Amino acid sequence: MPTPLSGLRILVLEDEALIALDVEQLCRDHGAGEVAIAGNLREAREVAVPYDAAIIDVMLGGEPTFDFARSLEAAGVPFVFASGYDQLDEIFAGFPGVALVSKPYAGADLIEAVAESIRKAARSADS
Repeated sequence: MPTPLSGLRILVLEDEALIALDVEQLCRDHGAGEVAIAGNLREAREVAVPYDAAIIDVMLGGEPTFDFARSLEAAGVPFVFASGYDQLDEIFAGFPGVALVSKPYAGADLIEAVAESIRKAARSADS
């Protein structure tokens, strides 16, 4: 039976190593074929394998990830924000339709948000 992330390549942009490893395992448990972890924006830009979706922390070492998120948006790569910064409504307003999964989050909530972002992107591509 297919799982929500069956065979997909997922980028995890997270600077907390334990969280990144947990998210990597969560993605693999839900069928991801490949999971790339990047702890900073430089590493994220250097990931050689194109990815099908991304999970992005809002701040990495004090550096916002919004420009990187905009580059994903422009490339048509679905993504979700996973962050402890949930009181930034004015910033998130620049990303209508992009889910914010607040830390601490339940694994099922994160996976469902990623799966929904992928479904939305597929519907948009079909239109």
